[in-house]
Amino acid sequence: MPEDPAAVALLDALFGNSPYLTETALQNQSFMTDLWRRGPDAASIDLSAELEATRAAARDSAPPVTIATSLRRLKRRVSLTVAVADIAGHWPLDRVTGELSSFASSCLSALSDSILLQLARDGQLAIGNDPQAAAFTVLGMGKLGAGELNYSSDIDLILLYDRDAPALAGNDQLSRHFVRAARMLVQLMSETSADGYIFRTDLRLRPDPGSTPLAMSVQAAELYYESVGQNWERAAMIKAHPVAGNHAVGAEFLTSLKPYIWRRHLDFAAIHDIHSIKRQIDAHRGGGAVKVLGHNIKLGRGGVREIEFFAQTQQLIFGGRNPALRLRATCQTLRALAAAGHVTPAAAEDLIEAYGFLRRVEHRLQMVDDQQTHSLPTDEAGLAAIATFLGYGDARTFSDALLACLLCVEGHYARLFEEAPSLAGPGGNLVFTGADDDPGTLETLRTLGFRDASAAAGIVRRWHHGRYRATATARARELLTELMPGLLKALASTAAPDQALLNFDRFLNNLPAGVQLFSLFKSNPALLDLVAAIMGSAPGLAAHLARRTLLLDSVLSPAFYRPLPSAPEMAADLARSLAELDHEQDILDQARRWANDRRFQVGVQQLQAIVRPAQAGTAYADIAAATISALCDRVERRFAETHGGFRGQRLAVLGMGKLGSREMSATSDLDLIFVYDIPAGMEASDGPRPLPPIQYYTRLSTKIVTALTAHTNEGALYEVDMRLRPSGRAGPLANSLEGFESYHAQSAWTWEHMALTRARVIHGPAGLVERLTDIVTATLCRPHDPVSLVRDVADMRDRIARHAPPKSRWDFKHLPGGLFDIDFVAQYLALRHAAERPDLLDPHPGEMLRRAANAGLLDRADAERLRTTRALLSDVQSLLRLTLDGDESTFDEAAAPEGQRRLIAATEGASNLTELQMRIDAETAAARAIYRRIVEEPARAAGWKPRADDKGNEP
Repeated sequence: MPEDPAAVALLDALFGNSPYLTETALQNQSFMTDLWRRGPDAASIDLSAELEATRAAARDSAPPVTIATSLRRLKRRVSLTVAVADIAGHWPLDRVTGELSSFASSCLSALSDSILLQLARDGQLAIGNDPQAAAFTVLGMGKLGAGELNYSSDIDLILLYDRDAPALAGNDQLSRHFVRAARMLVQLMSETSADGYIFRTDLRLRPDPGSTPLAMSVQAAELYYESVGQNWERAAMIKAHPVAGNHAVGAEFLTSLKPYIWRRHLDFAAIHDIHSIKRQIDAHRGGGAVKVLGHNIKLGRGGVREIEFFAQTQQLIFGGRNPALRLRATCQTLRALAAAGHVTPAAAEDLIEAYGFLRRVEHRLQMVDDQQTHSLPTDEAGLAAIATFLGYGDARTFSDALLACLLCVEGHYARLFEEAPSLAGPGGNLVFTGADDDPGTLETLRTLGFRDASAAAGIVRRWHHGRYRATATARARELLTELMPGLLKALASTAAPDQALLNFDRFLNNLPAGVQLFSLFKSNPALLDLVAAIMGSAPGLAAHLARRTLLLDSVLSPAFYRPLPSAPEMAADLARSLAELDHEQDILDQARRWANDRRFQVGVQQLQAIVRPAQAGTAYADIAAATISALCDRVERRFAETHGGFRGQRLAVLGMGKLGSREMSATSDLDLIFVYDIPAGMEASDGPRPLPPIQYYTRLSTKIVTALTAHTNEGALYEVDMRLRPSGRAGPLANSLEGFESYHAQSAWTWEHMALTRARVIHGPAGLVERLTDIVTATLCRPHDPVSLVRDVADMRDRIARHAPPKSRWDFKHLPGGLFDIDFVAQYLALRHAAERPDLLDPHPGEMLRRAANAGLLDRADAERLRTTRALLSDVQSLLRLTLDGDESTFDEAAAPEGQRRLIAATEGASNLTELQMRIDAETAAARAIYRRIVEEPARAAGWKPRADDKGNEP
């Protein structure tokens, strides 16, 4: 041997380039010597005989663990044999890949037989000693199905069983038993022991792997492919082939799928459907550059995947009419396409030659350490080592040959479907075919702004699996594929991209169909941008749109963006829509649809900056007032049918807080007080089941609160807070007009009169509305002792500061110099001077400050500063509540997505959130100083002292 230069070169190649082959040779020295003496062909015959003996042992009931141990030991010797034959050039490429594929199939056959017989011995399958009776088949996919396994290849499988097989009849646990078999097969094939491993095994090419068992019935698989099978799955099934188990079951299954894979008549839509595979994979316009260092021989531009795809797409288009093209092997397919005139002979030969070259490079990369790798080394030394392993004298010669090959493949691939638009995303790949995450796609998603790129890719793949009604048809998925770059870009540009994608996923799940909407998005990109903005910037709006997808029709109407009608007009509109309904549940549902649709309209207008937050606040309050009024009317009438009344409707609803001042936000609750007025002499209602007044109006008020707060299939309306009623929680739910007046004249605390400054009568008969309004005004105009008043106001603010300190710098109510401080100044001045100047009163604190300045009771500069600060805080608060799931105090600017930070800053004209926060800090500091000067310092001068905290510190 030393005299044979070729033999010496072969030994040098083995021991000089591959630690894995070196170790294998040293562990199997007698086999290596025999291999060297007799050659790979003889060694292969011996290994086949040994493998057949192992298969026979499996059929003779040898335990699966024993079979797996034998196969692992065989695998190392098979690997060594194939490597020697490949490196020496003794076997051509198809023999190398064929031997690896044949061995993998035999391993699967031996193990699956052994496992099925083990299940029979365990009493789970009634197949006796015949594993074929289990009707269990193993389909080899990808390179295994095509007989083209690479040196360290994973094997992709689909495991199926025929539930109608005679031996399986009456077994209601089939799925559980075959899943157990599948799990054992994957484990024994993949796990590594001291003897190595057999083959890494992957079942993710099975139908919808995220929601189906590891093994499924052929009947279920047929239904999946015929109903929601995807484009890439059609291409993948071209190479499917029974490799183990019951081959007849597998062959019959593949025969049944021929109409799905091989479409005889291709219309424009079908060809477009096939084009979409290329546009998703897109390696020539959206991928990286052709290079050498670090290049991925399989997935990179000019790589093996492009050659395979070149052949498969032509098969999908022309194979339906020409069965001669229905081949599994890549090179055979290219020759058949050339013979049929679909590919030029020169192009076919170029690609066949390139395929052989790239596969040899791939094998040398994998032989080094038996790693499933396809990428060249990233450093010059590593590249030189691979060049040497391939027999090149220097790295430059290898690099030149590789570049020429890659550019050749890229050129042919780039001319394939040249007219089809690219689906590469902004800045890189957007590939969602197959079951694995595409690294380039993950990088693109991260660049776009998605924090959890893998989760985002998984959501999009779920859409393509057709699990939703909206994506169940091929046409819907094709349109969605075309929309994907624009859709993801739009979602990524929102305040919270990851949440936007989740919300859009929920929206898709609720759609009854997708083609019409996706077509609408395609023809109207502005609508897609709007929907994306809703999904990523306004969780409440997104939830409502997901529940009420029909709203998209109204969004396209110009009327959707006009101001809402007045509160009385809206109340009349809602009353008309409720008038035809009798059942209580229908009334509640319709009220929720009506109110939530209009709140959605206001929210969209606010999000699109069509209305300012203050205008939105007025609209939200008017919607609430209309809803309260309409529901009160219906509930009162229904209640009167049983209990009668007191000569007509005699209940009024007083709106407090932001409802009273018409400053509501998207998430505001309702502060309400119920007041009734009974004619003299009536001690009970006049219905079939009469009730005394207090009991009557307590029950009626409870029913109204329930109508406003109950959750139905149409969602919720409002939370209701009744704590501002006389005596708070200790008081009755409804108060008589006389009791309300006397309480505020004799028993109310100062803070209750402060709250009453924002009161507004929302609903009631005209006479009662007028009388109640007069009582509120008279109460507020009653003279107050200035000293006691200023001390009470300061004390109330101090109590709030101690018991409810700000939760964050965005907690604008409790922040020093925030809304409480400003409103307390307005309310203090109103109560202090309303006896002489009743014109000071207005439910809106900002308006009271303006009137106080006009009356000379407040310095005009102070008034403007307080009004400006209040408007700033209210506007930002309103936007935060629109864009957050919680209240504004939960906002964390450090963790907030950049889009949300920009949105909040932009609403007040700031360039960024830091600038806005600096402005807020300056404004609130000034407002706090004004509060101290007007309220706190006079209170201290009057003898008031703030209470110390638990540590004895005075604020």
